[in-house]
Amino acid sequence: MLLNRNTAATEDLRTQTFLHRLSDYWIFGVLVLLILVFSIINPVFMSITNWINTSTFMTDTLLLALGQTVVILTAGIDLSVGAAMGLSSMVFALILEYGMNNGLSQWVSIPLGIVGGMATGLTIGLVNGLLITRWNITPFIATLGMLGVCTGLTFIISNGTSVTTLPEDIGVIGNHIFLGFISFSVLVAGLGVVWIYMLLGKTRFGRYTYAIGSNVESARRAGINVSAHLTKVYMLSGFLASLAGIIIVMRFVNGSPLTGSHTELNAIAAVVIGGTSLFGGRGSISGTVVGAAIISVLLTGLVLGHVQPYWQIVAIGAIIILAVYIDQFRNRHKKS
Repeated sequence: MLLNRNTAATEDLRTQTFLHRLSDYWIFGVLVLLILVFSIINPVFMSITNWINTSTFMTDTLLLALGQTVVILTAGIDLSVGAAMGLSSMVFALILEYGMNNGLSQWVSIPLGIVGGMATGLTIGLVNGLLITRWNITPFIATLGMLGVCTGLTFIISNGTSVTTLPEDIGVIGNHIFLGFISFSVLVAGLGVVWIYMLLGKTRFGRYTYAIGSNVESARRAGINVSAHLTKVYMLSGFLASLAGIIIVMRFVNGSPLTGSHTELNAIAAVVIGGTSLFGGRGSISGTVVGAAIISVLLTGLVLGHVQPYWQIVAIGAIIILAVYIDQFRNRHKKS
């Protein structure tokens, strides 16, 4: 009788382990399946040209998702990343335009623009962090309000029009292809992935981030300055959003007040699909990369399949629901 109970317990443990691993790696299987399906529907999907377009399109979502991952690991949320990207890109474009119209060399204007754009993103992140830690406003409300502020400021400083008189050399840089298949945007995003991966996995910053997301009170008792750390987390998110905005301007050689509109949905989707728990304390950058790839492959494949844009939004929403369900399943399984 005891032997039968032990055997049943062993089998149950094996089943639970299998389900846990399945929930960890299902996203990679989804990515492979999407690639196979879209390749069958349209052989152009496997071309080098489409690879460059898909991977380049992915970088905008990926850079936002990297910052979003760090935020969500602390059990927070940053709804302002898309608007931060838009405002930072507009600041960058306006500084470049000012330099062009006032006789400054483009090699002076470009660095000044980059500094201005990044400073904008960092400032947005700083304000978000202070609202959450000093004023005790929940992350959802604080960043939702910041989304509105940044969107409004973008239209105010641009008068609602695009900035098009920019130095052509930024387009040469922004659209450069390395080795015949790696775009400048992919190179920058790849460096960002390595940086955040090392930051979370090899530094005190990463340990503090996971600790706060797992149990904020325990983190405080362990001597972690939670307020200061959360402020840094939101500043990091703002910085990565500004980097994404700058790259977009360099790629399209113009600054649009619509840049970043609704991109926070794709960023959050990539993070959740990638397995980062909305409850905080669990997640990985590798998962976020796969999640961003799924978003990019899905949208590109639907476009090549001549699917209406509205169905693209439906598809992303459905995948988010599935990913959240799996996350909740894992939490229930872990507790049991």
